[in-house]
Amino acid sequence: MSHRRNPRALLTPAMHSVLDRMERANQVPLHALTPNQARLAYEVGAGFLEVPAPTLERVQSFTIPSRDGYDLPVRLYAPSPEPLPVLVYFHGGGFTIGGIATHDVLCRTLSHLAHCAVLSVAYRLAPEYQFPTAHNDAWDAVQWAASHGVSLGLDATRLAVGGDSAGGTLAAASALQARAAGLPLALQLLFYPGCTAHQDTPSHKTFAHGFLLEEAHISYFFDQYIPSLSERDDWRFAPLNAPDVDGVAPAWFGLAECDPLVDEGILYADKLRASAVPVDLEIYRGVVHGFAMMGRAIPEARRAHQDAARALQHAFQTKP
Repeated sequence: MSHRRNPRALLTPAMHSVLDRMERANQVPLHALTPNQARLAYEVGAGFLEVPAPTLERVQSFTIPSRDGYDLPVRLYAPSPEPLPVLVYFHGGGFTIGGIATHDVLCRTLSHLAHCAVLSVAYRLAPEYQFPTAHNDAWDAVQWAASHGVSLGLDATRLAVGGDSAGGTLAAASALQARAAGLPLALQLLFYPGCTAHQDTPSHKTFAHGFLLEEAHISYFFDQYIPSLSERDDWRFAPLNAPDVDGVAPAWFGLAECDPLVDEGILYADKLRASAVPVDLEIYRGVVHGFAMMGRAIPEARRAHQDAARALQHAFQTKP
């Protein structure tokens, strides 16, 4: 049987089971809801398949200033009191949904496993705030962490950016900003990032329906955040369009095989490698977009957590 004809045959049994259960629940798809309804639905569902949340010594919520005076909510996680390196983390959710709460367990897990501090950033969401607000908030948070981390008892000389999905886009674009600004980053940690301007790679067609992140979801999210098609060619939205990536931070990619975004993740990894940027690319077989937050059901998620933590430790030159 050809996987091209029946790509569902690629799924692991556990992933198949999760998707079957989701289909049987027959919930209204996010793209049929208003943004506020979609945010609530996503928040209610978040954590359902997560690993148990690690207990950390330090969890602190506060705000940091953005360039236009908006107070940006953030949450700092740290497993111990000594000055630790920092991962600035941006949540996924198509620039429209998600937040600190939906990604609490993932951030705790990375902090615990990598023995580093994680600063989770609640950048402003669409459609209330459209492109490039999320990008600007993300980059403002990175600069703030670099200049103010020491006041929080952190080692801001060892700084990384990371994110999943739309958050991966923000992390990749922030790494490009950091390169231009001369701010050294140890790593960009990218779980299934969006990298292209338009949904035109083969994987967008192969995995358009039946693999959790559907074509209709992507169109919905992009229409909320960046309704102008011409603006989508901007590298701050589509890092693959960056004129050059020479000297950008080393990258770790954690991609899902059965994901509309898998091809663009591979293309961006190739672009970085072609400019001699160190790249560690992991493609987790038989799983879908968002799998990293399904560790209770999907073993590949737990492996991805360990792999990401190892990449952070290597970049920060720390030991667990």
